[in-house]
Amino acid sequence: MAFDGITVAAVAKELGDTLTGGRITKIAQPETDELLLTIKAPGGAYRLYISASASLPLIYLTDENKPSPMTAPNFCMLLRKHIGNGRITGVSQPGLERIIQLDIEHLDELGDLCKKKLIIEIMGKHSNIIFCDDKDRIIDSIKHVNAQMSSVREVLPGREYFIPDTMAKRDPLTVAREDFIRTLKDKPSSLGKAVYTSFTGISPVVAEEICSLAGLESGMTVRDLSEDMLSHLYRQFSYYMENIKLGSFCPTIYYDKNTPKEFCAFPLSHFGGRPLPDNALPPGACGEQGAALRYGSKEFESISQALKTYYATKNTLTRIRQKSTDLRHVVQTALERSRKKYDLQSGQLKDTRNRDKYKVYGELINIYGYSLPAGSKELTALNYYTDQEITIPLDPTMTPQENSQKYFAKYNKQKRTFEALSELIRETADDIQYLESIGNALDIAMNEADLAQIKEELTQSGYVRRKFTKKKVKLTSRPMHYISSDGYHMYVGKNNLQNDELTFSFAAGNDWWFHAKGAPGSHVIVKTGGDELPDRTFEEAGRLAAYYSKNRGNDKVEIDYVEKKHVKKPNGAKPGFVVYYTNYSLVIDSDISDIENVQD
Repeated sequence: MAFDGITVAAVAKELGDTLTGGRITKIAQPETDELLLTIKAPGGAYRLYISASASLPLIYLTDENKPSPMTAPNFCMLLRKHIGNGRITGVSQPGLERIIQLDIEHLDELGDLCKKKLIIEIMGKHSNIIFCDDKDRIIDSIKHVNAQMSSVREVLPGREYFIPDTMAKRDPLTVAREDFIRTLKDKPSSLGKAVYTSFTGISPVVAEEICSLAGLESGMTVRDLSEDMLSHLYRQFSYYMENIKLGSFCPTIYYDKNTPKEFCAFPLSHFGGRPLPDNALPPGACGEQGAALRYGSKEFESISQALKTYYATKNTLTRIRQKSTDLRHVVQTALERSRKKYDLQSGQLKDTRNRDKYKVYGELINIYGYSLPAGSKELTALNYYTDQEITIPLDPTMTPQENSQKYFAKYNKQKRTFEALSELIRETADDIQYLESIGNALDIAMNEADLAQIKEELTQSGYVRRKFTKKKVKLTSRPMHYISSDGYHMYVGKNNLQNDELTFSFAAGNDWWFHAKGAPGSHVIVKTGGDELPDRTFEEAGRLAAYYSKNRGNDKVEIDYVEKKHVKKPNGAKPGFVVYYTNYSLVIDSDISDIENVQD
């Protein structure tokens, strides 16, 4: 779901109701593109989290604090100087733009009352936090934008602030019926696209919802609609906008299994979600879904609660993904190199597939070549391996014995090549499998400790050069811990080092070992305590193995499982690589929403 103008309207309404009249007691800048304001308002103390991140811009109220750098950045110091202990007098949104303006009063050095504006633009990669005076002149911004970076607008100290061009989009809150119909008729696209490209602050999901409320397909062409149908669409559009004007928001998140799928400031009727009970959804998890309905839904008291729940995991993963960029680049480069090497070696191996032919040629020339006249260009003889006649090309400048030796030499060369390439291909295939497993580990990494352990593994494997420093990196990452419905403890390795530790140091011989068949993934260990496991525990462990593999999201994932005592590690094998010669199999989905996670 895009952070559209309607979501911004809901945030602006909440901030206006909550923060108006409050004083800014603390200003922090945890990241280069983030602000965290602590505000003491009539209703209590609040923290306002603002992010101008290009990948995930956000603004909402939160009760969580974030550590700040030892030295505050310049923009943070500037805000502390000007609006520290300032009073928020108003919160507004121009039209349905993705912009929130905080009006702030404060006393200057002389004790005179001054007014400032803190403008938050939630506009994807163009997001920014801009600090202006009461005459809309920019004092500073968290991101500077010069003329080389944007031909539309400079965001620099001393420049006049104005809202960027909205590409001639109309204000949905004020548009009249005639203008609405005329605007849509001018669009040659589908109805849904025509709605969200014609009006400010409308996302594709909201456009589809408005079409659905009007009983129209969003994929219909606008030109196929009659005047009455467009009038009916306008009425539904007006009803929707009226709710925004009244501020009667009902923030809702829709869950697809355990994953937040969409959120909106209003319920989405076309999603058809079944309301879930309050205890069914811990943050980021979803309860059991009805068979007839794809999505479960959860309503929230405030838009901030909805945003925090929806983006909590996504924001963490986005930050971790950014911090893992270098490691991903190393893995991807090595993977591409290994795949090219594999293709080259496979092509060379293909050239040796007819090597036995040259051996037969040499043998037949030795047997039948004595009767050949000098200068013969070929020999026709019976192949005693197949009982069929074959014709063997000969070099007329050579004797039969020399021709025979030539073919034997060619056979021996290709035989040696075949043997060497077979071993090399096996090693290259192992490298590819290993690098893919590291890629999977990067995908499931949740914090910097996980990345540190993956980096250490890459260093031990020779893909990353070790930096010699006096400070030793502590590896604090631990395997994930789950408890089955029947009370059995299940452990999941986050990377190859943890997989080895779990399988060969932690697990007992009669514990059960699970892994996705033929795909990079985590080792899953189920501690039996000497008990015979119930079927339900086998299924839940299989789901964990499916979820923490490259096959995550598939409805059917094949899982191999075996007692740990049958799992072996070959001498000299890479981390995480094991062999087993007897196993059981099951096919299962990768839904782990109902499995209890333990925070060790």
